[in-house]
Formats: sequence, C-alpha cells, structure tokens
Amino acid sequence: MGALGRAELILLVRNRTALFVALLMPVAMVGALRGTLGGMDLAGAGLSIAEALMTGGVGMVLILVVYLNLTSAFVARREELVLKRLRTGEVSDTEILAGTALPAAALALAQSVLVVAAGVVLLGADAPRRPELLVVGALLGTVVMTALAAATSAITRTVESAQITTLPLFMVSAGGSGLFIPLDVLPDRVASVCELLPMTGVMRLVEAGVGGGADAAQLTGAALNALAWTAISVFAVRRWFRWEPRR
Repeated sequence: MGALGRAELILLVRNRTALFVALLMPVAMVGALRGTLGGMDLAGAGLSIAEALMTGGVGMVLILVVYLNLTSAFVARREELVLKRLRTGEVSDTEILAGTALPAAALALAQSVLVVAAGVVLLGADAPRRPELLVVGALLGTVVMTALAAATSAITRTVESAQITTLPLFMVSAGGSGLFIPLDVLPDRVASVCELLPMTGVMRLVEAGVGGGADAAQLTGAALNALAWTAISVFAVRRWFRWEPRR
C-alpha cells in the first residue's frame, strides 16, 4: 500500500489538472461560499460566518480532493490497465483501492487542518469546540468519499466523463448537505429529506465539531448516516466495480 501510495502521489503531482482541483479549487469554492453565507441569517443554525466557512470548507475539501480526484484516478488506472496488472500480484483488491486513495486522503486531511487553522487565525473564529467530532467527521468523510468515488468510477467510461458523472453528487451535496447552506437554515421538510443524502451525516459531525451544540441523538443519526452510505458504497464497489477497460 505504501508503494502504491507513493506511485499515486507522483502521478498526482505530475497531473496539473488534478493538482489544480486538489489544491486550488477548494480555496476558490470557499471564496464563493463566503459570498453565499454573507446574505444569510445564521443565528438559527447557531453558527457564525467564520464557523460556517470552516464547516463548508472541510466539506469542499472532502468532495473536491477525495471524491472528484479519486473518481478520475480510478478510471485512469483502469483504462491504462494498471488495476488489471496489479491484480496479478500478491496485493488484495482492498489494498489496491486503498493504496490508490492514500495520497488524496492524506492531502484532504492536511487541507482540512489548514482550513480550520485559517478560520481561527485569519477569520477570528473560536477554536473547534468539539475537536474529536471534527476529526471523526473528517475521517468518516474520507472513507465515504473514497467508497463513493470507487462506485462512481464503475459508471464512468473515460477520465473526461468523470466531470459529468461526479456532478450530481457534488451539486446535491453543495445544496442539501450543509456545504453552502447550513441544514438548520432550510425549511424543516426540506431538511428532513436532505438528512438522507450521502454527505449530510459527515457535515453534521463536522458542524458539531466546529460549533458544538449537537445532542446525542443528532450525533448518533449523523454517524449512522455516514456508516450506512459507506456500506452501500462498498456493496456497489464489490458488485459493479470494473477492473478492466470498458468496451
């Protein structure tokens, strides 16, 4: 896994498009997020603008660095027959997928730390009130996004088409999982539907870690949501993931 991770990191650094998405797109999206939050009344969500930016920033990092980047990576390695050749060796399927995901996961966690630090130092936000929940949310989010990326790659024919197949989850998560708009600001009926989305449980945990205020029932529901989507994605990967090029 370490060797696979190092090889994947080298390929990521050499791919300027992937590197741009991983490093600069989250910064640009956080800037757009600030403009969106500026006109909202966040009192009902119990968050300041700085805390909402920190929460949304972590979510953007998970979506852009892990989900979008890894979907393209899995498709590229499949079409180049890399995955097929790796399966002829001693490493297991799980190790192949995990090794491919290691650089993106490590980069996402590092950027999440930077987002939180920037919120505290540059925006004057308070330090996370429940850092353990923030860590759990970021780790669970990395696992969920990795599994969903592998599942999405099964319906993605080319690296270029990954921009289309990943768009639905990105748009739904941005609007309904608390990345751009905190769930507590939405109408109750809409929020209850959005609670079922793949990123919602992760964002609930991240939000609770940043601002506190969540009760045990909410935290349990958020964790169950993330674990359920992980299980669904893992099942989809086992059932439909492709190791050879699509014809």
